[in-house]
Amino acid sequence: MELSKYNGKHVRVTDKWKETFTGMAEYAGGDFLECEYGGEEDGIFIENNLIYRSQIVTIEEIEVHGTAELWTEHLILRRIRPEDAEDLYRRFGTDLEMVQYSGWNPYATLEMAQETVRSLIESYADVHSYSWVMEADGVIVGMIGAYDYADDQIEVGFSVDKDWQGRGFATEALRKVLAYLTENEGISCVNAWCAAENIGSRRVLEKAGMKLVHTEKDGLAVCGKTYDKLTFAYDGGEEGTACINGSLATAKGKSSGRCCFKKGRQR
Repeated sequence: MELSKYNGKHVRVTDKWKETFTGMAEYAGGDFLECEYGGEEDGIFIENNLIYRSQIVTIEEIEVHGTAELWTEHLILRRIRPEDAEDLYRRFGTDLEMVQYSGWNPYATLEMAQETVRSLIESYADVHSYSWVMEADGVIVGMIGAYDYADDQIEVGFSVDKDWQGRGFATEALRKVLAYLTENEGISCVNAWCAAENIGSRRVLEKAGMKLVHTEKDGLAVCGKTYDKLTFAYDGGEEGTACINGSLATAKGKSSGRCCFKKGRQR
């Protein structure tokens, strides 16, 4: 049994006590486990569960859909948990700069953050609703999600805590999510938008491989200010003609107007 080949893959494991574990596998070599845990063989971690080789009866790679745990070089993208609410409020709800160009702040109070987290957890029942926490070394550094699935298209959005910006985390997470949505979930087109003045978000979208397909003059009205709205599209291909055409029609049919000080309004 070559356990290392399952590293970073979604698996189902049954152990000799007939317990079943499902999730992303992290392989651990015998030297590491001997040093850290006193074990004498290799094994795998599934979340916080360590399963040694001799304890495994069966292991199989499984197909996953919806908000599955994803790994990048520096990040773990995982599902939101109830205990994340306070952290999300502290990192995103109290800083108005985080909503300068969107006006959408579902974490503006601790109570709103708790309600938003409950709502997002409930949304996991829909396989076409996606919400991940970005986690680096056990610390929440951002959020990324995809919403409003219709006509084989979906919209993606992200936020990174300002203390962790400038490290490439948003681009890294977005590339992973775009690949997952198009390759694993079979979604033909992923859309995103940002204000023209939001240079940071625009660079992330472009670096991740999304293409600018439409510019709407004064298309965003946020807190009494207007911004040009840039719409981007991604389909995983080199040309993306069909995706671009579909996104252009979608962009022309939408308008946005939000105020960051309007409590309780959620996307």
